[in-house]
Amino acid sequence: MRLGIIGAGGWGTALAVLLAEEGYTVDLWARELEVTDEINTCRSNETFLEGVFVPENVVATCDMERVIKMNQVLLAPVPAQHMRSVIRQARPHLTREHVLIHAAKGIEEGSLMRMSEVIAQELPAELANNIGVISGPSHAEEVARRVPTAVVAASYHMPVAKLAQEVLMCSTFRVYTSKDVIGVELGGALKNVIALGTGVSDGLGFGDNTRAAIMTRGIAEIVRLGAALGANPMTFAGLSGMGDVIVTCMSMLSRNRRAGMAIAKGKSVDTVMGSTRMVVEGVTTTKAAVALSKRLNVEMPIASTLYAVLFEGLDPRKAVEDLMLRMPVPETRLKFEHIKDSSHSRPGSL
Repeated sequence: MRLGIIGAGGWGTALAVLLAEEGYTVDLWARELEVTDEINTCRSNETFLEGVFVPENVVATCDMERVIKMNQVLLAPVPAQHMRSVIRQARPHLTREHVLIHAAKGIEEGSLMRMSEVIAQELPAELANNIGVISGPSHAEEVARRVPTAVVAASYHMPVAKLAQEVLMCSTFRVYTSKDVIGVELGGALKNVIALGTGVSDGLGFGDNTRAAIMTRGIAEIVRLGAALGANPMTFAGLSGMGDVIVTCMSMLSRNRRAGMAIAKGKSVDTVMGSTRMVVEGVTTTKAAVALSKRLNVEMPIASTLYAVLFEGLDPRKAVEDLMLRMPVPETRLKFEHIKDSSHSRPGSL
């Protein structure tokens, strides 16, 4: 059994370790030669996944063409803002027999596209049904250590979601399926915005009450934006929604939560972003979420206030006060009768 992974960051390496331990030969593409050399000679990737042994049946390479030509099923755990350039590099080598399952959690800045939309836009139309996504509460560090984990695989073409389930599911990695690509992608992306917010709260020294309020009201914002884009609101009660919000907002393994804590303590966004080679997806996703909310006239006070903290110099303590003193409103305001069925939406249909 053989499988290709495009992207050797923490998540890509963790998936490679998981699949290799389940008997797959994994061809792992990395952009950086020093990463492939370390994996192949030292059996480690200390830059992106510290302290994890990489099995011998993981073969790292900078040759993307080789990875694609040797594997029909490809996973793409690529940072959201790099997805388009990576897919452009892969495109000349892809055929209609390939299945591409991405594992990114973000929204493209500028275009405001979800990752399946970005991929579909870059690939020939004949590959539109061959695209899928996996998402859910899944710290790379824990997946690589075989901590029991559950995620969801989604595709507009259910055989692709079921293939992802078949390939990835094992005793420590449970995979559910869904047709709600919009909801699964938005849940995975927008939870990083909420994690930044809870990180700011934690960095200010607030307690569990505040964190719970931000998480709960943050999910309400995710549901409102998701519904406006055609997602099934029930998706956000699942793994790529509530599940991902819980793990990302409460764990110190969360880069987005740690970034929010650092910003609350006075560090600039540029300093925080430059302090690690790992991607803090929530910063750019906050920009995209606020832009989408304005385009669709969806109220997202937490995301909008966080945007002001990140990019407009709003003091974090003043931001919390502003949120607390907003005009009183009912807790539930979503009109479900206006929600579209996302299972019939196609890539590119906002």
